[in-house]
Amino acid sequence: MKKTTSSFFKTPAIAYEGPQSANALAFKHYNPDEVVDGKTMAEHMRFSIAYWHAFRGVGADPFGPGTIVRPWESGKDPVAVALKRMDAAFEFFQKIRAPFWCFHDRDIAPEGKSLAESNKNLDKLVAHAKELQKATGVKLLWGTANLFGNPRFMCGAATNPDAHVFAYAAAQIKKALEVTQELGGENYVFWGGREGYETLLNTNLKREQDHLAAMLRMAADYAKEIGFKGQFLIEPKPKEPTTHQYDFDCATCIGFLRTYGLEKIFKFNIETNHATLAGHTFQHEIEVAAAAGMLGSIDANTGNLLLGWDTDQFNTDVKELTLAMVSILKAGGLGTGGFNFDAKLRRPSIDAEDLFHAHIGGMDAYALAFKIARKILAEGKFEQFVKDRYASFDTGFGKDIEKKKTNFRELEKIALKLGEPTPKSGKQEYLENLLNTYLHG
Repeated sequence: MKKTTSSFFKTPAIAYEGPQSANALAFKHYNPDEVVDGKTMAEHMRFSIAYWHAFRGVGADPFGPGTIVRPWESGKDPVAVALKRMDAAFEFFQKIRAPFWCFHDRDIAPEGKSLAESNKNLDKLVAHAKELQKATGVKLLWGTANLFGNPRFMCGAATNPDAHVFAYAAAQIKKALEVTQELGGENYVFWGGREGYETLLNTNLKREQDHLAAMLRMAADYAKEIGFKGQFLIEPKPKEPTTHQYDFDCATCIGFLRTYGLEKIFKFNIETNHATLAGHTFQHEIEVAAAAGMLGSIDANTGNLLLGWDTDQFNTDVKELTLAMVSILKAGGLGTGGFNFDAKLRRPSIDAEDLFHAHIGGMDAYALAFKIARKILAEGKFEQFVKDRYASFDTGFGKDIEKKKTNFRELEKIALKLGEPTPKSGKQEYLENLLNTYLHG
């Protein structure tokens, strides 16, 4: 990774010092230059920094205003401030040794008094980002449009009952696709932050879902028109801010996409915190997406299980991440996706140095989980157990069931002949203990 002149952070570039290091500002497990199976760890992990949390987050929550003040935020001209903020961001990307970044359109450029002015502001920041990407070697993992923050989107964007709002959202997506392509983005994400409803008393559910599908179809058509080759990703989320969102979880989105014939165009950007808000584990959502051939990328965060809302914390739970990495590796990886730190500092974490501590912890936890998962898969004990558990479907009438070569009459004859099945233990406790030998061995 190339270097530019630093000026915003006193913290030096983060180095790998190994598990025995006592340096809090060093990687213990993530060595981006380490080669594993012919690829560096940086290439395997494809870590990305979320611009909205790292450089637009101010420590605000539903109960109070921001607590975080950054020196680059001073100035009266919002575009000039945005340019300075971007300089700080790319300095951080280099120092934390992240190969990618992600953004919403309104993260990087201030919204103007009109759509035309907003587009003009965005063009200025995109030109600057292009220069910084070239100077630093940092790439764009994905871009997206903020279709939830402005009051115009209070009733949704694609699912808004007002066609004027729908048209405005379409124009914003069009521009976001163009700038994502301009910056070489490898993916484009759709997050329906308000694509849902508060009450069915004022909602035509089918019509809203039809409109959402129409928006996604038009986006795919426009991407093809301009030659955008990146992967389209949908990021499921069950609730907050709306009471019910149409992109509740991966299974819901798969059903939606298949209903409208969009399943070959989209994959999923899975967020840990959204998975748990939907009542699932992180690994469950990965497995559901992978089973449908739609696993695309990861938003690397977690939530506080004692709270019922989206806290977007940095994930350092190595057990949870190891299980996730096992499923990701079994699925063949993330392709053009990566691990984007859609996570924010806690409200009292106001020092610039805290940005480093947070990302070091997340990157180390994922890197350690990756290494443990590789060992688990290499030894094959869990996979062999699962294979043996389903062995009855590999031969005989079990194989006929899977090949659709039998029917109820034939299976009834078999059941009458064989009698009562013999119960077989699932050995969950044994397997949990086995997992601990990898985590703590």
